[in-house]
Amino acid sequence: MNPDLDLQSLLQAYRHNETTPRLVLESLWKKIETSDPAIWISRPSWDKVGQQLHALEQQSPDDLPLYGIPFAIKDNIDVQQEPTTCACPAYAYIASESAFIVQRLMAAGAIPVGKTNLDQFATGLVGVRSPYGIPKNAYHEKYTPGGSSSGSAVAVAKGLCSFSLGTDTAGSGRIPASLNHLVGVKPTRGILSTRGVVPACRTLDCPSIFALQATDAAYVLEVLLAYDDQDPYSRKMQPYPMKPVHELVIGVPYDHQLEFFGNDSAAALFQKSLVTLSSMGVELKSINFQPFLDAARLLYEGPWVAERYAVIEELIIQQPDALHPVTRQIIEGAASSRTVDAFRAQYRLAELHRESEKTWDEVDLVITPTAGTHYTVDEVLAEPLLLNSHLGRYTNFMNLLDLCAWAVPAGFLHTGMPWGVTFFAPAFADDQIAALAQSFMMPDSRTPLPEE
Repeated sequence: MNPDLDLQSLLQAYRHNETTPRLVLESLWKKIETSDPAIWISRPSWDKVGQQLHALEQQSPDDLPLYGIPFAIKDNIDVQQEPTTCACPAYAYIASESAFIVQRLMAAGAIPVGKTNLDQFATGLVGVRSPYGIPKNAYHEKYTPGGSSSGSAVAVAKGLCSFSLGTDTAGSGRIPASLNHLVGVKPTRGILSTRGVVPACRTLDCPSIFALQATDAAYVLEVLLAYDDQDPYSRKMQPYPMKPVHELVIGVPYDHQLEFFGNDSAAALFQKSLVTLSSMGVELKSINFQPFLDAARLLYEGPWVAERYAVIEELIIQQPDALHPVTRQIIEGAASSRTVDAFRAQYRLAELHRESEKTWDEVDLVITPTAGTHYTVDEVLAEPLLLNSHLGRYTNFMNLLDLCAWAVPAGFLHTGMPWGVTFFAPAFADDQIAALAQSFMMPDSRTPLPEE
């Protein structure tokens, strides 16, 4: 963690006149200019940042919840008068206005420092499918940064901003968080507006948040929460019954349903996470995870890929070579999808949704690995589809089944690379997961383990 950019620490420093946004941004700008260029697709001019700083200097840090906080934005999210590329130069356009969520952040005093790299058209969990290069994992460049929100995750992990925006349709906001030792929030679908976000699967998309701490992520989420009547998929936040953390019952998949793809170190960290939860007073209960696994397979084996095709149909017909080869392979196949298959998939999803709902009669939340293991870039390039599928085992079902999820750090593998777990629950349980995530990441909240 970079304490200088920790959100709450930075806000306190501003309020106590220990520094100013201008001093922070001037120092940060130099660091960004020498950072891994593959993190960024575009950055605003210093003159534009200077105008925002001047406006902030007319206000008080006590009046704006994100006063002077630097943040990055995945480049499938619009920023006014900046290019949006979705990591495809042939698709690029200059946005006429900022996305609803960017407007909210800037109105709260946050300062955008750049648009970040991604798996092209947000298609992938690996972070290697971009003509703008492969962002280096924050811990070792040999390993994949995760995707599709690769640049957004690495920017936070490398201390180039306090938080960042990603998107999450199939795990794009959680996998990169896990692989770069961050918190990644996939909120309930619809509670954050997607207006001004280029769709991947419009019926499933969610903006996501990357942060160093669970408290920071919860704080940013609170700023972003707002119903947008111009977004047809926007939903108002609904009340959800809260429990104290120590009274929670957390579901754990049966052992035979857990898969770490040969990574014994990851399996050991998962067991350690369960011990941590027990030490917090949480009750753990084994559950049948199969309905969730079956739903996960529907996302890419079913008709939802056709939503990706709908977004770029003209481009893929007229300029197919403009797409990354793997991205093209995934999306192009949807052109032959049949309406009858779409309905059959919807019927199957409804069955799985009903079956999965039985889980919530037994437990309040579920814990899983975020990703079973962590692959190298070379491994992913050699097996792009299979290993991407492995990474999505615990993530692909979330939006299909209308769940909310937080990915949180859970330690380091024997390789020295970060690894994490995910807590998920039904729609609108966002605050409950936030409370658990904050307690899980605060050692002082745990009772001492017994002596061995």
